[in-house]
Amino acid sequence: MDWPTTTAEAQALQTQLAAQVLTQDDLALVDVNYVAGVDVGFVAGNRVARAAIAVLSYPDLQLREQSLATLPVTFPYIPGLLSFREIPVILCALNLLQRLPDLLLCDGQGLAHPRRCGIACHLGLLTQIPAIGVAKSRLVGHHAPVGENRGDWQPLMDKSEDKSETLGAALRTRPGTNLLYISPGHRISLETSLAYVLHCTRRYRLPETTRFAHKLASSPPPPLTL
Repeated sequence: MDWPTTTAEAQALQTQLAAQVLTQDDLALVDVNYVAGVDVGFVAGNRVARAAIAVLSYPDLQLREQSLATLPVTFPYIPGLLSFREIPVILCALNLLQRLPDLLLCDGQGLAHPRRCGIACHLGLLTQIPAIGVAKSRLVGHHAPVGENRGDWQPLMDKSEDKSETLGAALRTRPGTNLLYISPGHRISLETSLAYVLHCTRRYRLPETTRFAHKLASSPPPPLTL
């Protein structure tokens, strides 16, 4: 895989990929049996990336499979370009699974990105698996105040002088908790993304997919030899 090595190359690739993102529901979403959470942690002074994938059965959300992969980091930390640090190791973790999931819930942005190509878009395009961005913080856009009840949401908008664009949604998954920022990654609409995220969220703020993957990605690693 040809991988950018400079900021300019990475930004140009994101702009190119953004034109290929589909925000309509794919027929594959009619029969979703397995959903997966994707998370990446860093160890060894941020020199090594650890990608965790937790595959849950759907709709009962029972853990069925998980994988963990590590790779040296080859791209610097630059806001808006995090997918170039994380996707190589995520692809390794996907290759370790016995079967690929039907839907990916990524810990990061989808369409709600300065160049409309967050990690959920990038990963969805590379794998052709429908993907959703489930971010804990807002990167771009603005929204009206969101109600305090589970399921309350407001569109995440990007407004300029000549247009207004809906990038995603600010979603309340649990009363009294901070919002999540949901945006389509690839082959899925915003409305369907919200429905899947809400179904995957039970007693906590974060979806069960994200919680399982984050726990695996953050578990103490074995000693590393670099």
